[in-house]
Amino acid sequence: MARIVVLGAGGRLGAALARVYAADHEVLAFGRTHADLAHPHAAAAIVAASAPDIVINCAAMTNVDACETERDLALTVNGDAPGAIARAARQAGARLIHISTDYVFSGEATEPYGEDAATEPVSWYGETKLRGEQAVQGEGDHHAVVRVAWVFGPDRDSFVDKALQAALRGEPVEAVADKWSSPSYALDLADALRPLFQSEAAGGIYHACNQGVCTWLDWGQEAIDAAAAQGLNPQTISVKPLRLADIKAMVARRPLYTPMSCGRIEALLRRPLRPWREAVRAYVRDRYGKHSEH
Repeated sequence: MARIVVLGAGGRLGAALARVYAADHEVLAFGRTHADLAHPHAAAAIVAASAPDIVINCAAMTNVDACETERDLALTVNGDAPGAIARAARQAGARLIHISTDYVFSGEATEPYGEDAATEPVSWYGETKLRGEQAVQGEGDHHAVVRVAWVFGPDRDSFVDKALQAALRGEPVEAVADKWSSPSYALDLADALRPLFQSEAAGGIYHACNQGVCTWLDWGQEAIDAAAAQGLNPQTISVKPLRLADIKAMVARRPLYTPMSCGRIEALLRRPLRPWREAVRAYVRDRYGKHSEH
């Protein structure tokens, strides 16, 4: 049994990890109220005082557009705080597993990004997250940086929930059809990170997402189709396509193609992560299927 500190426990991924790992580890979970990365030294002090074996940092400033307008705060939270946390973890003899993002890439690739692919962020969010990765790696090669994308799960609604809930109400559902990535199911991520608890596992860069490539439109459509298969009777049965360029509310530039290959984590798992369609179907069944009688 390891003592695991989870930072960002109020978020979609952090809440899932804290709950899952509490079944067989000692988990100390901190949300922003107690560990605000806007104050890096305070967050690091919490890590130091917790005497952890493993620290998992899921906390970040993830509003891509807000990062453009609140640049100093974004740099503190996403860039500086991870380094302070990594230093505290190293001094405590712990490994940090730092959650990063596909937005460190330019999105101009033609095939999924490997762990060693060149980084070239196109937004300030991506730039600050890359600086956070570099700060973590600067505190020792024992730490692990895990890039994820399009996280969905039961603890906090994501795009796929909003699309499905709108479809169940019979409202129109629209989604971007010209941006591609690989979704990451929070419960699959919880399993995928476990090998990194072992001290013999190498540190460095890892990717963790479900297999395959999709657009937001594909993702939402799969959820609606899964709901129909569960007998949930969605009133809207198809997602209408949008172009990213038509969404005027988006201030920051987004990378268009950021699927990731997960060879390093799959080698530790000794199996591939499951395809994104399977993960979406499992999620819809487990979260929404039991309510089908209502």
